[in-house]
Amino acid sequence: MQCSWKAVLLLALASIAIQYTAIRTFTAKSFQICPVPSPLNCGLGQETDSFDRLCDEYPYFAYNISRKTHILILATTRSGSSFVGQLFNQHSDVFYLFEPLYHVQTTLIPRLSHSKNTADRRVMLGASRDLLRSLYDCDLYFLESYIKPQPVNHTTDKLFRRGASKALCSPPVCDAFRPSEVNIEEGDCVKKCASLNMTLAADSCKDRRHVAIKTVRVPEISDLRALVEDPRLNLKIIQLVRDPRGILSSRIETFRDIYRLWRIWRATGRKPYNLDMSQLTMVCEDFLNSVSTGLSKPPWLKGKYILVRYEDLARNPLQKTKEIYEYLGMSLDDNVVKWIQTNTRGSNELSAKHKYGTVRDSAANAESWRLKLPYEMVDYTQTVCQQVLNQLGYKMVESPEELKNMSVTLVENRTFLPFL
Repeated sequence: MQCSWKAVLLLALASIAIQYTAIRTFTAKSFQICPVPSPLNCGLGQETDSFDRLCDEYPYFAYNISRKTHILILATTRSGSSFVGQLFNQHSDVFYLFEPLYHVQTTLIPRLSHSKNTADRRVMLGASRDLLRSLYDCDLYFLESYIKPQPVNHTTDKLFRRGASKALCSPPVCDAFRPSEVNIEEGDCVKKCASLNMTLAADSCKDRRHVAIKTVRVPEISDLRALVEDPRLNLKIIQLVRDPRGILSSRIETFRDIYRLWRIWRATGRKPYNLDMSQLTMVCEDFLNSVSTGLSKPPWLKGKYILVRYEDLARNPLQKTKEIYEYLGMSLDDNVVKWIQTNTRGSNELSAKHKYGTVRDSAANAESWRLKLPYEMVDYTQTVCQQVLNQLGYKMVESPEELKNMSVTLVENRTFLPFL
């Protein structure tokens, strides 16, 4: 008897779920919570033996009372997330990780990370939440379960974009660079640093007061509710958004094969009949759902959420960064200021040569898509994404002349205050 395709799909998903459960069961370190009636007593200097003993045995609350902040940059590809990540990567007291969920995606459901299938997304998100929780606790051994080939003796050279994390290119993890160096080239880190020792990386994480993680692999903020409400974490979410027209333009330039049909449309002026519209519609749907949740100010997000438009950050990088750090309750490190001053005055020509780099003329780059996309593509994008464009304060253009008139911005002067 022949199996139907639905039965085959269900068996495949069940197999993936079993693999993930096995990984979680046999490799994860227990994430304990200090079992005292009033955990705020831990680490506050009480002199009683009982509290000292409890806080020694369960150090988490004493550690969290030191105001360790867990930062998550929630974004989508080509929205400026690498730039925002650097605002924390350069901080001397932040342990920053660049896209660790890449390993979850490639291990569990490669090529299906953007699937709208509920079962696919549930598997991916469950694993992602567990990994994020472990990483915020500086448990990097759990990450090893997803790195292929599996690290030997907690050592690997396969961590995705290891060189994008300054903490993983600095002592005690690597002695090739001085901690004061601002612009460590990603390639130089990979060449000069030995294979990554995950034990030393975990030690570096524990020595720093804050942990920041960037991801483009969580579709909506509601997918993070379990982490936001977890009392073991002090999670603060920075949701980064960008004009979908700018995202589309950047993806066409960067992902040439995947967006080949869009490139044909741009070059010929004729929309291919088999164009994959989900490459655009999913961005706008996820933005709309996520931003609507955030701006509705649900109680579970109170004090945990800020919305940042890439265009605002690009135009006033230092001022906007100060506002973000104020929301986080953190002091702005001099290294961050120096990095901003050095990396927001580059040329667009340099930016074009380094698709994944962060050196660029940030103000000019914010709306450069207007000179790259034909009006027909812009008009189509506006039709598909009208609701989220209005919600985020991006103006529509009604003619080719208006599109190319760079003297008039398409970004409304709108303030998105953190939900405190």
